[in-house]
Amino acid sequence: MPKITILGKTDLQEESWHSMLISLLRGSAALVVVLAHLRSQFYPGFGTVPQPPLLFKGLAFAAGFSYLAVIVFFVLSGWLVGGSFLNKLDSDRPFQNYTIDRVSRLWIVLVPTFLVALLAGAAVGMVDPAHVSFSTSEPYSVSAFLGNMIGLQTIVVPPFGGNFPLWSLANETWYYVLFPLLVLVFRGRSLAARAAAVLAIAAIIQLVNGAIILYFSIWLMGVAFSRVKIEAGPVLRWTLLFLLVGTAVVVRVKGVIDVKPEGYPQYLLFSLVFVLFLSSMQFKRRPGATLDWLDRTGRFFANFSFTLYVLHVPLIAVMGHLMLSLFGIGQLSPHIQAHYLVYAAMYLVLVVGAYWFHLPFEANTGRVRQWLKAQLFACVGTVRP
Repeated sequence: MPKITILGKTDLQEESWHSMLISLLRGSAALVVVLAHLRSQFYPGFGTVPQPPLLFKGLAFAAGFSYLAVIVFFVLSGWLVGGSFLNKLDSDRPFQNYTIDRVSRLWIVLVPTFLVALLAGAAVGMVDPAHVSFSTSEPYSVSAFLGNMIGLQTIVVPPFGGNFPLWSLANETWYYVLFPLLVLVFRGRSLAARAAAVLAIAAIIQLVNGAIILYFSIWLMGVAFSRVKIEAGPVLRWTLLFLLVGTAVVVRVKGVIDVKPEGYPQYLLFSLVFVLFLSSMQFKRRPGATLDWLDRTGRFFANFSFTLYVLHVPLIAVMGHLMLSLFGIGQLSPHIQAHYLVYAAMYLVLVVGAYWFHLPFEANTGRVRQWLKAQLFACVGTVRP
């Protein structure tokens, strides 16, 4: 029988099986999202293609997992962000450090990406450099820029630059805010602090849409199961893995392909199987050449997965403009094999471009965090790493 243990702290050790899987899944989820958006931009819809070739069927099937990839992001964000915060709750300045960590994580990538989106919009003729707008309905306005910086896209302003995947960052941003407020409700040092946290939560619920609040439960599931260790034999672990894959395939084939309230039950079921599997993998892996390679590969892609997620749409817009203006190609054909090579080349450009773009920005998140903490906490004492 499996043994279930409630951990005192979330296990974030890199040599554990679940840590390797988390890195692989973070990178893979971003790659799947990019695969889907590039396909939808350059290929016709699957249902409009008569007698689709096998290659196109495979591409469309793989691309259809993009919404599940976002659910994976939500679960892993709760596991890593929420779990890490709980680990540090009794340390010095936990809420201040958490705020700096979350803001720096978002802004160090979003600010340069939004600048790229502006340049891309100007390059394709979507932006007039001489016209500055403050409208809350225009995607390139100052209001949209500032609103996207604080998670108001799809709530008050549109995603900046038409970068539609940013909808999920609105969810993430408010989860980052809601979770410490929930902690304050139960761990606040005074009645006033707890009451203020309750009022803040109520105000946020009134501000954001219902789907954001609904899917917060999936984020919280990631937090909760980061403290659950399931000691089980290989039979149960393999069973959970096959069940996870099977659930993903069923959702892909039969489910609601959108992160809306009507799709919540299927994503909740998938998330539950997912966290059960991760919890069963909370043990140290044995060193080996293949596993070490998988670990390095997963961490490589995970390290710039956020950049890849938010940058690829502006880059796709530029590539589409170049394809049309230079070669007269507005859409690829599923029936021309050479076009799959063109698609693969564009996909490679997106991944490599995001990697190089992350080096001066996302790769330096830790340094920026420490610098900010040193500046903000200098007046009250030495900063703890």
